[in-house]
Amino acid sequence: MVGIASPPLSSALEAQGRRSPRSAQARQGGAISMATRVQPRQLCRAGSAGAEALATGGAASAEGPGRPGPLQDETLGVASVPSQWRGVQGIRRETRSCQTASIATAEKAAQTRKHVDAEVQTEAPVPVSVPPTSLHDDPRLAAFLRRVEAMVIRELNKNWQSHAFDGFEVNWTEQQPTVTCLHTLGYPPAQGQGLHVTSVSWNTTGSVVACAYGRLDDGDWSTLKSFVCAWNLDRRGLNPQQPSAVVEVPSAVMCLAFHPTQPSHVAGGLYSGEVLVWDVSNPEDPLLWRTGLTDDTHTDPVYQVVWLPEPRHSHRFQVLSVATDGKVLLWQGVGAGQLQLTDGFALVVQQLPRNAKLKKPPRGETEVGATAVAFSSFDPRLFVLGTEGGFPLKCSLAAEEAALTRMPSSVPLRAPAQLTFSPHGGPIYSVSCSPFHRNLFLSAGTDGHIHLYSMLQAQPLASLQLSHKYLFAVRWSPVRPLVFAAASGEGDVQLFDLQKSSQKPTVSIKQTQDESPVYCLEFNRQQTQLLAAGDAEGTVKVWQLSTEFTEQGPRETEDLEQLAAEVAT
Repeated sequence: MVGIASPPLSSALEAQGRRSPRSAQARQGGAISMATRVQPRQLCRAGSAGAEALATGGAASAEGPGRPGPLQDETLGVASVPSQWRGVQGIRRETRSCQTASIATAEKAAQTRKHVDAEVQTEAPVPVSVPPTSLHDDPRLAAFLRRVEAMVIRELNKNWQSHAFDGFEVNWTEQQPTVTCLHTLGYPPAQGQGLHVTSVSWNTTGSVVACAYGRLDDGDWSTLKSFVCAWNLDRRGLNPQQPSAVVEVPSAVMCLAFHPTQPSHVAGGLYSGEVLVWDVSNPEDPLLWRTGLTDDTHTDPVYQVVWLPEPRHSHRFQVLSVATDGKVLLWQGVGAGQLQLTDGFALVVQQLPRNAKLKKPPRGETEVGATAVAFSSFDPRLFVLGTEGGFPLKCSLAAEEAALTRMPSSVPLRAPAQLTFSPHGGPIYSVSCSPFHRNLFLSAGTDGHIHLYSMLQAQPLASLQLSHKYLFAVRWSPVRPLVFAAASGEGDVQLFDLQKSSQKPTVSIKQTQDESPVYCLEFNRQQTQLLAAGDAEGTVKVWQLSTEFTEQGPRETEDLEQLAAEVAT
């Protein structure tokens, strides 16, 4: 910091005293600053002359009267004047404080409540006036139509010849649950004896379902009293535990079949080998015909009966029966309540087609036991037999070769087998011919497999394992070409739709809670949404199917044809 030379302190103080009356007060208030405030801009402009004037009291001119002489450099000691005001304030010890005003808080709330009603009324629509069509064609439109005419006609011809939408039907109904149980039917006296439902059948009107009670497990059931029961599902006040008709039978009933045109006539096959026909509408005396115990009667249990029209009288029917004694017999009802044998066939090992690799029959037996039968929907003479050996047989009622058998019979027995198919791993319990294709049929057996065969070759088209236990029944749907149902020894009813999957069932229904077997099932041909199944608990359950299983899909018949064509190749 640059020091500025000043005159002696006494001269300076006197000069200050003359200039301002406030000098005395300043001396009492504290030390007087020795530095005179000079604006920097003024110092710059004054230069050396300005510095000289500042030192002499602010004059920049020459010396004059009463003005000190020029400044000279001189070093002086520091002079200070003690402050009396600070001392006086210290003695008083006065304190000062400041407090802000207290903070005030307030809470306020508001809630609004509004109700608004509004109504809208539309006005009557005003018809839009259509501008009149021009009486003259636009030249550009006419030119465009002439240009595309050939193209449009070509596409219309192509669409006319297309089969893309053949069989397609619009379904406006809402989808329902896939399967629901409508009825659980049973006859307590039969269930109390531990009897199984061995067969079920719908009558020709589709309103009555009948079941046979018997046993399919090991044991001699020939002397066990059994029952045939029928329920009219259309009757008001239906009692599931009280059948509309009950027929007592002296032997276990193994199979049933309602008459094709008589709603109350039903045929049955017994464990004893007899075939009987009842009229369930006559509870006092229901028996119409029976085979009796003659040489013509089966010597083994009858596993299936079928009604067939007579060749020359289509309005008259006869009963065909198959049994494990190897005989296939045709019966005709005659007077005096007797079923008379009119024709017969016998299955002999030596007369089966050579493509079958058959095991040697034990103890010199030559007969092949039949366990199931199914007739073609396209050829009334063609039928398929399931056998105890596990192989299906293609047979014909028109066969003329005599059977090489010593079994007694009042009519000549013929050999019906024409083709032997590749076998299952165990006995076959059920076969079913497709109602939509003349060459396709299904078989189910104790190996838990279902085989899909063609009549044209021995090897199956497909083999599906549905159960680790037995399969007791398989049936094609009467309304869906690619749908079939199967009854398993694990207590399930399985529905297959080959259009969706060829490997696993579309729906698996749990029929029995303890996994006891389901022995039989039948579709209702009149009320196609109904499916009846009987089990080892002595129960018949009537299941209602959704439209998924009752309405034919687009191109379903074509897909079935393609499936059969693949087999043929």
